[in-house]
Amino acid sequence: MELRRYREGNVTVLEVAGNVKLGESARQLAAEMEQIFQETTGGLLLDVARIDYVDSTGIGELVGYLQKFTQAGRRIALLRPHQRLEALLKLTQLDRIFPIFWERDQALAFVSGEQGG
Repeated sequence: MELRRYREGNVTVLEVAGNVKLGESARQLAAEMEQIFQETTGGLLLDVARIDYVDSTGIGELVGYLQKFTQAGRRIALLRPHQRLEALLKLTQLDRIFPIFWERDQALAFVSGEQGG
């Protein structure tokens, strides 16, 4: 799994590529999201277009951080989930709780609080 983090205004963008599953990759993703949560004050945009595979552990980490950011009054969203990830989110009905965007500008506006949600 590869992670790349950068800032867009008050939003942290985290690009995730590869597999997110039980073990090192899920721990690595969780550690990165925790670091972002602790070190920043804005929202988090997860660019998941290049995730090849995610298992229940990876989904669990995403849900946990969605709750953590939301409870802190911060926004988190997914950008361009791959077809398999989108299908998994729909199957588990997580597409109802995760803000999912296909356009980067709309996602950044939402996460930064410039767009209602």
